Amino acid sequence: MRIYIFLCGLVILAMGGAARGVLEKSDALGFLTGAMQLGGGIVICGLFSLKMQWHGTIGAGVLALLGAARGLANLPGLAKFVAGDRPHGLTPLLEAGVTLVSLLLLVNVIRALSRERLRRMLETEE
Repeated sequence: MRIYIFLCGLVILAMGGAARGVLEKSDALGFLTGAMQLGGGIVICGLFSLKMQWHGTIGAGVLALLGAARGLANLPGLAKFVAGDRPHGLTPLLEAGVTLVSLLLLVNVIRALSRERLRRMLETEE
């Protein structure tokens, strides 16, 4: 799980770096700032998980939830992009990518927490 947390954080940071080369300066700066905050936070949670596994994993899940919620709010922009209205260039596609990464991380964190809960329940029965 730790490797997956680091990987998701680094992918989001890489998308922010790629935005600098693909988007206009004003859109790229806004996207880069958000990607640095979200991706950097997830990487920091990965570092926390090295010392205290579940604290870092839960923190990454909370950040993934925030990233996914923010990304779902951007879905109307993606619909406009697909329809052909593209005043912000490729920004909606990059935002959809960050949303997808956040949703995948959230699902994996929930799955890991459910497995741990089941493991602890079975452990107490014995």
